[in-house]
Amino acid sequence: MDMIEINGGNRLTGEVKVSGAKNAVLPVLTASLLASKGVSKLMNVPALSDVETINNVISTLNADVSYNKEEESVTVDATKQLNEEAPYEYVSKMRASILVMGPLLARLGHAKVALPGGCAIGSRPIEQHIKGFQELGADIHMDGGFIYASTENGLKGTTIHLDFPSVGATQNIIMAASLADGKTVLENVAREPEIVDLANYINEMGGNVTGAGTDTIIIHGVDELHGVEHAIIPDRIEAGTLLIAGAITRGDVLVNGAIKEHMTSLVYKLEEMGVNLDYQDDAIRVTVEDELKPVDIKTLPHPGFPTDMQSQMMALLLTAEGHKVVTETVFENRFMHVGEFKRMNAKITVEGRSAKIEGKSQLQGAQVKATDLRAAAALILAGLVADGKTQVTELKHLDRGYVDLHGKLNALGADIRRIDN
Repeated sequence: MDMIEINGGNRLTGEVKVSGAKNAVLPVLTASLLASKGVSKLMNVPALSDVETINNVISTLNADVSYNKEEESVTVDATKQLNEEAPYEYVSKMRASILVMGPLLARLGHAKVALPGGCAIGSRPIEQHIKGFQELGADIHMDGGFIYASTENGLKGTTIHLDFPSVGATQNIIMAASLADGKTVLENVAREPEIVDLANYINEMGGNVTGAGTDTIIIHGVDELHGVEHAIIPDRIEAGTLLIAGAITRGDVLVNGAIKEHMTSLVYKLEEMGVNLDYQDDAIRVTVEDELKPVDIKTLPHPGFPTDMQSQMMALLLTAEGHKVVTETVFENRFMHVGEFKRMNAKITVEGRSAKIEGKSQLQGAQVKATDLRAAAALILAGLVADGKTQVTELKHLDRGYVDLHGKLNALGADIRRIDN
């Protein structure tokens, strides 16, 4: 059984570099399918299992993909005739595979994509994607575990209002509309930095996308897009995880690639707790001098507190005195890590969508199981300060979203090692 083993109690000090953003590289890789001319080269690409999965999906669509892990780069040549089918073998592993549908519809006018997989957090429905494609003029039906999409006369620009600011739907519709006929106005959209990165990439390819980062995005369709070089933004969730690693061990850590503007809701909550943050050019230094104060957390769509930081923040809150409440509004079923924290002697009770934390928990090392990607990181954070040895299993979740997290923490002084069996 693969596991990460931590002996808690070491204070972290030093510098660490954030890898490229998982949630930015996946849509940018699928957007590379839009380029009917030239080759795209993406830099700062993290070496993650999800990146390998999306590369496999893109390869089955008849694009040439070359992945250089040492250089942290991927080249994509999508200039050949693309296949329309994204098979279940790869799509079932990862939800983001649905993001090939927009580019395929835009390039080919039809697509056949298996229903997606990924983390089992909530229902994560794809109705918003389908609604957007239909309003652009696509006919959609489902059969045998596949989504079929087609358009007889090409996609046509229109106004689309999302019922909820879904990140995936926003990305998929932007990609589809980038080659549509006319102007598309996309309202109530997601505002994450990864949306901005995708829009910037499409614009570099010759597209016309404005308003990314606000709640309304306007896309003027163009006739064709071409390959370009593009560097992926740093991963704000990894940056937040590393900031909390510094704070939870009461350490002194400089996180290179932590961009305040990408994580304002998190850094304000950390400051409210009494964590000292020193903002530098594309870096944040974290130190803690006093006892941490209790705060409440409520997850919301960006720019609210990110659901992807909820479990890591809960680990930090376990080390603060007082009464704390964590409320999860984005996904149902995202407190699966609470049971594992309790194995480490955490004092948490869950009532509906809220988790209540009473006082400062004296965390004890235990064998715990990662229930999803971010829970894996949160359990490692708890292990950094637990008394004794913590063993975290089910590392397949961790490998989907973190590059060498144990190695980075070890370089900062943690007593941590990975055991691959």
